[in-house]
Amino acid sequence: MRMSFGLTFRTAKGRWVANLSQQCSRGSTGLFVPPSPPLDSEKVKELQRFITLSKRLLVMTGAGISTESGIPDYRSEKVGLYARTDRRPIQHGDFVRIARIRQRYWARNFVGWPQFSSHQPNPAHWALSNWERLGKLYWLVTQNVDALHTKAGSQRLTELHGCMHRVLCLGCGEQTPRGALQERFEVLNPTWSAEAHGLAPDGDVFLTEEQVQSFRVPPCSRCGGPLKPDVVFFGDTVNPDKVDFVHRRVKEADSLLVVGSSLQVYSGYRFILTAQEKKLPIAILNIGPTRSDDLACLKLDSRCGELLPLIDPR
Repeated sequence: MRMSFGLTFRTAKGRWVANLSQQCSRGSTGLFVPPSPPLDSEKVKELQRFITLSKRLLVMTGAGISTESGIPDYRSEKVGLYARTDRRPIQHGDFVRIARIRQRYWARNFVGWPQFSSHQPNPAHWALSNWERLGKLYWLVTQNVDALHTKAGSQRLTELHGCMHRVLCLGCGEQTPRGALQERFEVLNPTWSAEAHGLAPDGDVFLTEEQVQSFRVPPCSRCGGPLKPDVVFFGDTVNPDKVDFVHRRVKEADSLLVVGSSLQVYSGYRFILTAQEKKLPIAILNIGPTRSDDLACLKLDSRCGELLPLIDPR
């Protein structure tokens, strides 16, 4: 399945603007959500009972909660990156070792950033933020790097894989806001332009090799080292201290709800195993099968933003 978005980026009085085709701007929040069956009222009641009985609920979210905000994921049937293209996400080792790979990544990310950073929380993000405010949600762990939970006001939050809104220097470790780097890109590339060929999940777009060859990437302003998004790329590992922190939160919880994750990546799946060891009840809300369906006492195949707002957390 191929999707063409016709994104053209150019400079206008020193600023970057995007001309989005009608196809991309029309109903884009639904482009990346896989088909799902109608809501089952009995299943909704079962989830309501699950939430009502939970006193220290831990929620773990994945890419499936953000597809309704217009951000594509990797694995969704027919609409995920793996289904739409033969492209694969960048590998950590390649990014660290090869300057040309970093140049290509940052060119794609530069073009995609204005749209990616403008995405807003959907009703599922707002529902979980409300659950926290009312004392129902004990802790929230997200595998996403889009900052949508933060935008919705969630505070008891661990971003397991980091966040695209921060940049990390591989030399000195300094963190800077991604928006500040965008301005440095603009200064270094005043006449550079590109036409994107589709959206990718992690804040970038698809560009040809010819388009990125002349793109200039600034070094760290502090030490001159290479810059990287403050996220865990494929092939990298989550910080052990962060993993230990989440394990402790799982052990303190009395139930676990998975929202929008297939749990195929071990960095999230291991917490399901911890919950199982603690004999915590596990519920899963995800369109399509997950790695842990056989461990769940409740499985729901519904849109996150359609179902979660129906649940009364009090």
